[in-house]
Amino acid sequence: MNILFYCEIADPGVGSSVRQMYGLARELRARGHRTAVVATVRDAADATPTVIDGTTVFRLHSDYPLRWRGWVSLRNRTIERPLAAVLGEFRPDVVHAHLVHTHLGYHSLTMAKQAGARVIFTSHDAMTFCYQKLTCFHGGEEHGGELDDVVARSSKCVPCQRLRFRPGRNRRIRQVLERDVDRVTVVSNELGRVMRANELPVHRTVHNALELNDPPGEDAVLEFRRRHGLEGCKVLAIGGRLHAQKGVGKLLEMLALLRPEFSDVRLIVMGRRETYDDEFKPEAARLGVDDLVVPTGWLGPEELPLAYAAADVFVTPSLCFDTFGIVNLEAMEQRRPVVATRFGGSMEVVEDGVSGFIENPFNLAAYAERIAQLLRDGDLRARMGDAGRVALLEHFSMERLTDEFLQEYSAAAGPGSRVT
Repeated sequence: MNILFYCEIADPGVGSSVRQMYGLARELRARGHRTAVVATVRDAADATPTVIDGTTVFRLHSDYPLRWRGWVSLRNRTIERPLAAVLGEFRPDVVHAHLVHTHLGYHSLTMAKQAGARVIFTSHDAMTFCYQKLTCFHGGEEHGGELDDVVARSSKCVPCQRLRFRPGRNRRIRQVLERDVDRVTVVSNELGRVMRANELPVHRTVHNALELNDPPGEDAVLEFRRRHGLEGCKVLAIGGRLHAQKGVGKLLEMLALLRPEFSDVRLIVMGRRETYDDEFKPEAARLGVDDLVVPTGWLGPEELPLAYAAADVFVTPSLCFDTFGIVNLEAMEQRRPVVATRFGGSMEVVEDGVSGFIENPFNLAAYAERIAQLLRDGDLRARMGDAGRVALLEHFSMERLTDEFLQEYSAAAGPGSRVT
């Protein structure tokens, strides 16, 4: 089969879901299929085909003020002619769309269907019904994160988005998914639940996966610890795009709670250094924990496994709806226990009490105590780390992911494949 991926981001170093797509492409090629990617770039000079990780990438130019995303994401006429040319040249049997919310737009799915391809859409986030990371559903501090109001409606969305709100946006997206997409998959059962609550079609959950690599050598891990001043310390780590809704601020507050018992605790912050310095370092200073934070900056593929392996505990205290959290798998690959958020799909990755803990990050004392349990007990860390590695091998392999998507590609061609 000719399989064409839609993914607005071309660089696998930018996000875990992008790296996963390239891994899926590699596995499909190993099984005899032909793959390519359609991505987008902001600079017109970069709008040329290239090869990334063995995959041909057709890069289309699109750049506009993001305040208009509610409109442009439905149909971005800028990319239609070059996209039509790619569809005509590559002649895909299957178009598998991953990220289309901003520059490719939902009309690109219609174009794929009109070109005669089977169309599969994988929802990685809540943006099929939300304009951003879903943050309002749990009620925030006022309700201690205990609400479950996941349905989008104008009374919530208009005050949030103001002039960015586009009337009829969600209805249009629903129409495209129902009319032009053969199979809709989600990365977690929990994401499927909230999409169905918003009357969106969902066929199947296909959990994310991770390509396994050889573990880093012990000497390399010790050198990473030495280089970052972590020798003799108990080390926590958080990674990914640094954002308040990822719970970085909450984690700093937890660090202040942990400090009296664990004077040797340190927190690795794996993400853009300028983001930490601008948005979180002042808060760390106010809380008196800035000396406990080790911002590593954005780590490349060679150093990232070292950072996970150098940590004792990995934390994902997201306040937004965290649909899956591939970073959890990356920690589990290095046999590290995870203390994860209760919001979203992390509970389908981290088994509470087995490979880590699931906790409400609004409950600072409870979340900090889960971290403390692991810092106190090296045997518990080892048992949970081993259990996470076993779960990764058994349930989250790239081979399993490829098998399930090949089933979806086949189902897209058969009768009764559409959701009613």
